[in-house]
Amino acid sequence: MEYAGLGGILVLALNIWAIVSIIGSGASTGSKVLWTLLVLILPIIGFIIWLIAGPRSSATTV
Repeated sequence: MEYAGLGGILVLALNIWAIVSIIGSGASTGSKVLWTLLVLILPIIGFIIWLIAGPRSSATTV
């Protein structure tokens, strides 16, 4: 039972990170909304799809 609770917290944390990254990306507003909905509606699968194909952050590191 404890593992399921920790797994849920991990999925929640990853989804919050994904949504923050989506909002901070340089993608169009419509694209951001669609990616956010995908992550919210399908938490695990949506996160994996976003990780592979989602918009990247507009910040560059030097």
